[in-house]
Amino acid sequence: MTSSTHQAVVAGQFGPRAAAYVSSPSHAQGADLAQMAAFVARRPGGRVLDLGCGGGHVAYHAAPHAAEVVAYDLSDEMLAAVAATAAERGLANVATRQGAVERLPFPDASFDLVLSRFSAHHWSDVPAGLSEARRVLRPGGAALFNDVVSPPSPLLDTHIQAIELLRDPSHVRDYSLAEWQAMLRGAGWRPGAVVARRLPMNFATWTARMGTPETQVRAILALQAGAPAEVARHFGFQPNGDFFLDAATIEADPA
Repeated sequence: MTSSTHQAVVAGQFGPRAAAYVSSPSHAQGADLAQMAAFVARRPGGRVLDLGCGGGHVAYHAAPHAAEVVAYDLSDEMLAAVAATAAERGLANVATRQGAVERLPFPDASFDLVLSRFSAHHWSDVPAGLSEARRVLRPGGAALFNDVVSPPSPLLDTHIQAIELLRDPSHVRDYSLAEWQAMLRGAGWRPGAVVARRLPMNFATWTARMGTPETQVRAILALQAGAPAEVARHFGFQPNGDFFLDAATIEADPA
């Protein structure tokens, strides 16, 4: 029986793998990342919060257009890797801060923009995190949230949550688009434009990056092999484990 908190599990999962996430090609590029950079470029010179920064790729892309970017994450090791990479790239306006999204250590109205990419499915309390993000946003500010989303079908939802948790014990939930929009409204946001994407996942790289034990790797492959036809079709399961994830980027303004 473990006594670790969820935050400790998240930090324990990602801290030792900081370098892998900084160097990960699938995290360092993508249409969603380009969208986030363009979002900041349309509002230049502001203070930006990268919420759950991970390998820091949002911060690196936002920095050329911002006065300051604060990369915020649970993992001290991840933040150290982000700080080192930002320094190597000459991004002097990238700062790091450690903590949980549910209790942001910033005063009200501290940021012009809030960004978050592939982080919320690890949060223990997404409504609280979104409320905190709203609290630290200045009047006239805006946010862009990007994450994996679950399909609305319960059958598809059950399979993707099981696969995600087997791969990564810090996984909480891939929320559906409808759940995201409801949580945003409840936290004081007005959900805006949505861009949906399909992400091709290389199974070997996806599991190796997280250090998924071989027992769980075999379990995921077994789930895929035994999945109903409509599940296999939606996620595009391949014999080697490769598949597709659904993702969405959601703009939000203060309500």
